[in-house]
Amino acid sequence: MALEGITVGGKTIREHFEAINHREAIFFVEDLVKKREPLSEWQIKSIHQLILKNIDDKNAGVCRKTNVIISGADHVSPDALCVESEMQGFIQWYRTEALALHPVERAARVHADFVKIHPFVDGNGRTSRLLMNLELLKSGFPPVVLPVERRLEYYEALDLAHTKNNYEPFLRLVSTIVELGFKPYWHVLRVKL
Repeated sequence: MALEGITVGGKTIREHFEAINHREAIFFVEDLVKKREPLSEWQIKSIHQLILKNIDDKNAGVCRKTNVIISGADHVSPDALCVESEMQGFIQWYRTEALALHPVERAARVHADFVKIHPFVDGNGRTSRLLMNLELLKSGFPPVVLPVERRLEYYEALDLAHTKNNYEPFLRLVSTIVELGFKPYWHVLRVKL
């Protein structure tokens, strides 16, 4: 309903804007896919700015200047003073090493490594999932949605990647979700697996 311009009873104005903003960010990601440009810091900040539009305009698209703690995670995000250089390193990694990875692994690593930096005060998870889908779409894969029932597994796998440098559980989870993303297409094509 929110996407059609109708406010939803019982929902906060923030929740209303989150739904609208997510739609706009998805449209932006779709435009980026058509351009087939390599990932850039400008693209990341633009996606984040769309996510926080009318919610936190002061911090939308702006790297954090304060330290943050991720609730429930053992991982400690880089100090705020290091965020800019961490982001530069992330983009450099993307433009060199990441391009040699399988598209699903690259998408998963973009997600995990970006969210490890946690460059924004808020909206890092939403931004990282959109970045993952951007990478998948650019390589011809369907976009994925993390099922709610796998959320705990998702957080645990991310924390393991960030604290122990063990990406295997996270890559396995993303691969499984990508495979499930093909299910509607197999149905339409009447393909039985």
